[in-house]
Amino acid sequence: MVQEIISAIRSVVGIERVALHEPSFHGNEWDYVKECLDTTFVSSVGKFVDRFERNLAEYTGAAYAVAVVNGTAALHIALKLSGVQSGDEVLVPALTFVATANAVAHCGAMPHFVDSEYRTLGIDPLKLREYLEATTEQCDGFCINRVTQKVIRALVPMHTFGHPSDLDGLMAIAHDFNLVLVEDAAESLGSYYHGQHTGTFGLLGTLSFNGNKTITTGGGGAIVTNDPELAKRAKHLTTTAKLPHAWEYRHDEIAYNYRMPNINAALGCAQLEQLPAFLEAKRMLFDVYCKAFANINGVHLMSEQEGCRSNYWLQTLMLDEDLSCLRDPILQATNDNGIMTRPAWVLMNELIPYQDCPAMDLSVAKSFCCRMINIPSSPKFAV
Repeated sequence: MVQEIISAIRSVVGIERVALHEPSFHGNEWDYVKECLDTTFVSSVGKFVDRFERNLAEYTGAAYAVAVVNGTAALHIALKLSGVQSGDEVLVPALTFVATANAVAHCGAMPHFVDSEYRTLGIDPLKLREYLEATTEQCDGFCINRVTQKVIRALVPMHTFGHPSDLDGLMAIAHDFNLVLVEDAAESLGSYYHGQHTGTFGLLGTLSFNGNKTITTGGGGAIVTNDPELAKRAKHLTTTAKLPHAWEYRHDEIAYNYRMPNINAALGCAQLEQLPAFLEAKRMLFDVYCKAFANINGVHLMSEQEGCRSNYWLQTLMLDEDLSCLRDPILQATNDNGIMTRPAWVLMNELIPYQDCPAMDLSVAKSFCCRMINIPSSPKFAV
């Protein structure tokens, strides 16, 4: 099977050494960045930040978007604005990038790790509901962990590799257990759940524009929300809480220098113009991979669920459970052959900083970690 998988990938990506995901710059990137250089507006002042925020809001359907330095910063501020306080607990998937847990810790809160479901790779709402019914109680409108006696303040679904989580189920849990829903949509720009863009279902949502994302600003992120006061607060907290004045530097609270530079926003504006083409290419790539793997037993590609539209950020192979022993040999062989592949993240509860955090049964997430492989996903491979 190892050689079959290498051959299938090579039939799609060619014979050259290939990365997992590379950015594509074929639009107005040079012109917009050059404008920043020519005008010297390369840092926190300039027209492209405002333009990028407007364009993001329009694309996602959110009323407001606030551009920041990266996705971790976006989620940190979103959690603070949702009311997460020091000593709270926040429900996050164990199967996620470390930034999801780190943003909780930056608030002085503790991640509380929950399991995934087979269909979406996201949080399993049915299993989570049973867990919360057995381990929490309601007191004065708050969800209390019976074991730790701490408030469980928020629920943070993450849309894994661009596949939308079961948002209907998760929103129902947030409502029934008095939790604030904050979406980590870092990987899912261009993904839709029943016609609505991911990141716009919760009180706030966050996006990432790292160099390996569907579009990039080099580094960058954004907070999206429909609440005008929260958007205003997000902008204030991420720009050092500076009060408007022609020349004075007055700040009315301790805040953060999370501003996105104008030169990065210029790159983002050009990338966002090409997003529809990137998404179409990624869907084409998924179809090409499906054909390439059609006759290989014991492995399948993760696909979008009915009613959802995935951005297919990272194409994902899932090995059958009885073939999980082949994961590492496949990773070794593909990388040795110049094909960059990677496994799923190490589960958050297994990382040194988070080993003592509360967690439910994580059997599905553990199974995923043994069987999941991301393969080259740059849109150029669909051509």
